Amino acid sequence: MATDLNLTDMETCYKAFRREVIQRIRIRENRFGFEPEITAKVAKAGVRIYEVGISYFGRTYSEGKKIGWRDGVRAFVCICKYNFLSK
Repeated sequence: MATDLNLTDMETCYKAFRREVIQRIRIRENRFGFEPEITAKVAKAGVRIYEVGISYFGRTYSEGKKIGWRDGVRAFVCICKYNFLSK
């Protein structure tokens, strides 16, 4: 909603870019802040985004899933920071 893009899940799978696109973007975040930051910056740059569907079977905590509520909070902060608070 913040980027006006129709994406089903920005946090899933791989991202591929043309070199000239990614070289224009300064990436500051790591971990779960990366996806909101890169999505916002690519959307602001006016670059077309193609989403390709994948089959995905999420891991359980016993299988090694490491995401927690703090990661969700950080992702939300980054969504606000890179969509609403930066130029």
